[in-house]
Amino acid sequence: AIELKATELIWKDPELNKQSHISTTSYNQIVLLTGQTPTAELKQRAESKIASVAKVRHIHNELTIAAPSSLTTRSSDTVLTAKVKTKMFTLDNIDGTKVKVVTENGGVYLMGLLSGTDADRAAQAASTVNGVQKVVKLFESSNS
Repeated sequence: AIELKATELIWKDPELNKQSHISTTSYNQIVLLTGQTPTAELKQRAESKIASVAKVRHIHNELTIAAPSSLTTRSSDTVLTAKVKTKMFTLDNIDGTKVKVVTENGGVYLMGLLSGTDADRAAQAASTVNGVQKVVKLFESSNS
């Protein structure tokens, strides 16, 4: 529900909708904003809109100040996400369903509930996938 509300708020803002490419992802009431927007003001506006959504505990604003990415780049990101997700399911003692993978312009963002050691293992595994340019860990700590 958080992702739908957040996406709707972005779409309803004419400037953000037309000038930016913004993806919203949420896990456990934490929101990740990825994509591109042409100005720092629009980057901040997007974050402010998401902050107004009920139950959002934290926002990771990873928007870059740039023109929206091309369809080719987005397609490549989709393939990378699939490869990284597949890699998560090959890791011993890590529940791949507890790792959310978002790729933007070759950068992979990992969200979920994992212990520190498991989060490091997941990030290391993601970094070995061909085409991944960087890995950003946005995990919350779990005791499992």
